[in-house]
Amino acid sequence: MNLPTPSSWLIAAVTLLPLVAQAATVQVTVLGRDGKPLPDAVVVIEPTTGARPAAPAPVSAVINQQKMQFVPGTSVLPVGSKVTFTNLDTREHHVRGMPAGLASLNAGTQPGFELRLSGKVEGQAPASAETTLTQAGAMQLGCHLHGSMRGFIFVTDSPWTLVTDANGVATLQGVPEGAAKVRVVHADQLLEGAPTTINITPVTALSLPTQVQPRRRRP
Repeated sequence: MNLPTPSSWLIAAVTLLPLVAQAATVQVTVLGRDGKPLPDAVVVIEPTTGARPAAPAPVSAVINQQKMQFVPGTSVLPVGSKVTFTNLDTREHHVRGMPAGLASLNAGTQPGFELRLSGKVEGQAPASAETTLTQAGAMQLGCHLHGSMRGFIFVTDSPWTLVTDANGVATLQGVPEGAAKVRVVHADQLLEGAPTTINITPVTALSLPTQVQPRRRRP
């Protein structure tokens, strides 16, 4: 049997190096319809070459109902994650989770959930309830009892998903170099815009305008 020589191993390794995608840093600035930075926008990067990346592992998360708001207002959670809703207000609240945007018109065939939480009583633990997010996509949170209460969950199967900060910026690490699509999803859009095609280099920065006009939030 003829064994490969060390030199042949080296040649093979050098030949394969260009096929290995290098990790890059991608900074995305999202702008609203008025041209100003758009906070709480969900940025999703989806490489279009190579094998599909493994989905992120499920986590456990808590979303509070406090001062007539969902806190945090926008969450990104992997498929399979468990979410505990806790009512910190003295008023009774309801939790309704359903597909966001135009998908809500066909909500009968989409996964959703409804919970009811009693108001907090002094000296007692606040009421809470748990649900598991089984399908990727955007979900709108609401309360049947208080129409002004709105929240948003983006259930993701991509490891490169992040919410923009107060400056409208999302910085994603470890993204493979090469061709990719960038999606932007926001709680206040009815229809998701077309993805943007980019070529990711070791350090990539881009600015993405949208037609999103954020609603005014309760103080």
